[in-house]
Amino acid sequence: MNYKMRGRGEKDEFVFKDSSIGLIRLLCFLILFVIGIIIGLTSSSHVDRYFITSRPDNFYTDYTTAAPAPSYAKTATYDQNCSTNSNCKNDDCLSMESFRMPKNVTHRMTDNELFWRASMVPDKPEYPFDRVPKLAFMFMTRGPLPFLPLWERFFRGQHENKYSIYVHCNPGVRLDFENSSVFYQRQIPSQDVKWGTVTLVDAERRLLGNALLDFSNDRFILLSESCIPIYNFPTIYNYLIGSTHSFLDSYDDPSRYGRGRYSRRMKPDIKLRDWRKGSQWFEIHRTIGIKIISDTKYYNLFKSYCLPSCYPDEHYLPTFVHMFYGDLNANRTVTYVDWSLGGPHPATFGADDVTENLIRSIRNNGTNCAYNKGKTSICFLFARKFSPSALDPLLGLASSLLGF
Repeated sequence: MNYKMRGRGEKDEFVFKDSSIGLIRLLCFLILFVIGIIIGLTSSSHVDRYFITSRPDNFYTDYTTAAPAPSYAKTATYDQNCSTNSNCKNDDCLSMESFRMPKNVTHRMTDNELFWRASMVPDKPEYPFDRVPKLAFMFMTRGPLPFLPLWERFFRGQHENKYSIYVHCNPGVRLDFENSSVFYQRQIPSQDVKWGTVTLVDAERRLLGNALLDFSNDRFILLSESCIPIYNFPTIYNYLIGSTHSFLDSYDDPSRYGRGRYSRRMKPDIKLRDWRKGSQWFEIHRTIGIKIISDTKYYNLFKSYCLPSCYPDEHYLPTFVHMFYGDLNANRTVTYVDWSLGGPHPATFGADDVTENLIRSIRNNGTNCAYNKGKTSICFLFARKFSPSALDPLLGLASSLLGF
């Protein structure tokens, strides 16, 4: 075989040529890479400029066009004359005044929307307005208020910045209050309520949710159409505003009417030792009210497992508050009821029963109740159950005994 001999110079020349070609290729690659970056940046700026100038308008238009209209078929009953923006032409609908204290209780929110809105708590402790704590009187009624004249006298002369009124009535029942009445336009959107079912709890939470929209409401009183006040407004106001506790009846009843209604299907979230019973008619502080309308977990347990023979309105709030906020609760009610006759319903007081002695005996029944860190002889501020026939004798005692 013949081999061509190569000198030293020839080898060096070959290496040098390879190096030159590689360098040229690298330079070309770098030039193309830089050109690509420049083109990419230029294109990106055009794209950004397009989105910055066009995207919000297009997105908003497309979203609002494509979004279906809200349906209220399965929600509360509302005043069809209510318009969500009817007042915005003359009023600033984003003003602090309209936010902290809605002017009209009529709205189109579902319960879930209402509870979400009402559960908002400001993190800033100072209020940007002169806040006077108010009592929220929440009436849950099946029809007209038979003691409306008595309540009108109770509120007469009291400054409106110390109280607010909310009325929940079954859909289809329109309470026509005169425009001079403190109850005028205070009927909230409602749903059907049936005795012994969770719908009673729904109505309580609905009243709380609407009342919580007013940031000045500090104490919340649940009342029925058969309730009356047994003291005047200043006495009740000072008693409740000055209290460090809420007044929600909550106790352990070992009988079949108490623990016997407990369902083991509530385990492990609610145990038998947590189970409590109490009167439906409560008075609570804003802090607990917000927790109640914010609760989903324990409410759903009661809705699923505390069926009619369980009576959710007698157990949900007493159990829930006992489990998590017992230290804030006095474990008693401030609404008097006479259960001495036995049976599922308390005694009813008619016209012949209403005397000065009856009112005095309710006011002072010989017991003292815990109040803040001491004791007080005033245990009850309200009383039930009074029949409509009791109105006239009660009005006769209003100025001389009740103080209004």
